[in-house]
Amino acid sequence: MRRKLLSTAVFGSALLLAVTGCSTPAETDTTADGGLTGTGTGADCVIESAVPISAAFSLTGAGAQYGASQKNALELAVENLNAVGGVTYDLTVEDDATDPKQAIQVFDTFVNSGASIIIGPTLSNTAKQTNPIAQDAQVPVLGVSNTAAGITEIGDYIFRDSLTEDAVIPQTVKAAVDKLGVKKVVVMYSNDDAFTESGYQAFSAALTDQNVEVADTLTFSKSDTDFRALLNKAKQSDADAIVVSGLIDAAVPLVSQAREIGIDTPIIGGNGFNSPALLTGAGKAAEGVIVGAAWNSASDNAQNVKFIEDYTATYSSAPDQFSAQAYAGMQIIDHAVRSECSAEREDIKSALGDITDVPTVLGDVSLNENRDAVHDALVQIVQDGQFTILK
Repeated sequence: MRRKLLSTAVFGSALLLAVTGCSTPAETDTTADGGLTGTGTGADCVIESAVPISAAFSLTGAGAQYGASQKNALELAVENLNAVGGVTYDLTVEDDATDPKQAIQVFDTFVNSGASIIIGPTLSNTAKQTNPIAQDAQVPVLGVSNTAAGITEIGDYIFRDSLTEDAVIPQTVKAAVDKLGVKKVVVMYSNDDAFTESGYQAFSAALTDQNVEVADTLTFSKSDTDFRALLNKAKQSDADAIVVSGLIDAAVPLVSQAREIGIDTPIIGGNGFNSPALLTGAGKAAEGVIVGAAWNSASDNAQNVKFIEDYTATYSSAPDQFSAQAYAGMQIIDHAVRSECSAEREDIKSALGDITDVPTVLGDVSLNENRDAVHDALVQIVQDGQFTILK
């Protein structure tokens, strides 16, 4: 079904909030064939050629629950930005298959095809394999869901708009201590994935900082689906909560099985729990699950409200944090392109280094000196089948 566009007038006002506020014309070099540099700046920037944007998302494999919504949101953002005019984007999305080997091939193709910037891949474990390729080729990358430690340390062409686990998890643990009185926990994590291992390290540090006792640490594989033996062991620890760093394919059965065997203590999840699939897959068992987040659908940010309305109308389903981060990523890229009125790789890299308080569906986003996202985080709890702010 052909996706529905919001009116140009509506999106012209909303999306151009993400464009630099300076609208004074400023000349830049224009290539003879009307290439990737243009004239003007900010809202007045005009680039004759379509800007090639490439994205690698997990459309199949273990990360497919996240990748599908990322693809939807990115396509929607490009369509809406193209409707604004001045700068148009030619988007290519390929499946990284949640497989680093496949993703490496995709990144090689993007580098050689002349992409101005690469978005993705979906998971941090994959990003650690693919981003060195782009770094070596001096192609900027914007990760929109990579939260593991060390991603941007790969090099100065690597950026991300996704808050790190180190930025979100300490707030999550503090909220659990302050609001729920958590003093002792069992920690569970997948020890064969960079993202979940990074989440575990962040949880471990945060628990230490909050003087929370760790009664036991239990590991599993990201492919595991039966957690009853581990959960029975956790049940015997008499802990106040179970802390889990895992992907959504593990989160759903783990939460469901915990409730099935009579565990009624709070379950505190990492970023992998941030998906509507937890709500639909675990059903009532998900009630009371706590998870830190970079985005919440209840935000009254005007851009976010419009994004949710348009996404829901277009795809007949609600967006999640991963789709919001993908949409915001395109807003940030558009701001960077328009700020120097250039889609040359070096110019985009330079402009991304100056991103400060850019209005997006996530709120105002900055990229710090480490090329990591800076914006407000929040802590959610599942209540009545929805993610709501923990109060």
